[in-house]
Amino acid sequence: MTSAALSPAVRHRPRLDWRARFAVLSVVWGFSFLLIKVGTEAYAPFQVTLGRLFFGTAVLAVAMAVRRERLPRGIRTWAHLAVAAFFVNALPFSLFAFAELTISSTLAGICNATSPLWGMALSLVALSEDRPTRRRVAGLGLGFIGVLTVLGAWQGFSGLDATGTALALTAALSYAVGWIYVRRTLAGSGHSNLSLTGGQLLLATVQLALVTPVFTTFPTSFPLVPLLAVLALGTLGTGFALLLQYGLVDDVGPTAAHMVTYFIPVVATAAGVLILGERLDWYTPVGALIVLLGAALTQTRPKPAKATGAVTLEPVCRQPATQP
Repeated sequence: MTSAALSPAVRHRPRLDWRARFAVLSVVWGFSFLLIKVGTEAYAPFQVTLGRLFFGTAVLAVAMAVRRERLPRGIRTWAHLAVAAFFVNALPFSLFAFAELTISSTLAGICNATSPLWGMALSLVALSEDRPTRRRVAGLGLGFIGVLTVLGAWQGFSGLDATGTALALTAALSYAVGWIYVRRTLAGSGHSNLSLTGGQLLLATVQLALVTPVFTTFPTSFPLVPLLAVLALGTLGTGFALLLQYGLVDDVGPTAAHMVTYFIPVVATAAGVLILGERLDWYTPVGALIVLLGAALTQTRPKPAKATGAVTLEPVCRQPATQP
């Protein structure tokens, strides 16, 4: 039997099982916080972000060339992509880099997990199709308790760097704002995910290229380990990870692909403690677990049963897995 006689599903069946790709994506994005920490040891936060965006855009450009896809067309589309690039890439990437100057990569990874909580709270206002339910409101409350637990609120936030933590939480909020904007303006545009993401990363790179020279000076040296960290952050943690994510969405749907969000802080915590030797208090993983449970609850909505009309609950992907 020739390849032409095979069905498209057989011809294009991925060589690697989706579970393996899911695990790889969790590890890659979880390690991104460690890579940011290492990169900022030698380079300014804006420089780390610019390098990350540049190398990530290069990976997507190669993928687009291989698949013979073109960048989106239309001034309106590019205007929306510019806003999305700012809120989904340029701003949160920069905020996380600045945050990790003063907080651990472990805490940054946990703050990233609050993005679904921000997304649910904002979607109730911005998206008319999203309606509050008892379970989702409970998820918000549980997530808030989890954040307070992570930060050690009963100790008066003793030893906590307020500025760095606020920057990391704002980065998570920026993801939520950006994905709601994308959902309202670019959904159903007719362009592929690869094409839109390629254009978005390109614009984010341009934005950082304009800002970075104003606030930083050109490095006088290029230490190898931090440079390799930025390279890996861009090629693997941004470009390659996005290709993996969209492949998972195509194969198993957005709901299953979205679950990677709940594994990212676990990997980030393990990497920070085992490799960087970061301190881990008992309430940090406990609070992180509470945050993740709350986030999971906010991602549910009522689903009418087919036969009886009873209502069940199913998880839904309110926004793509948040890229750290």
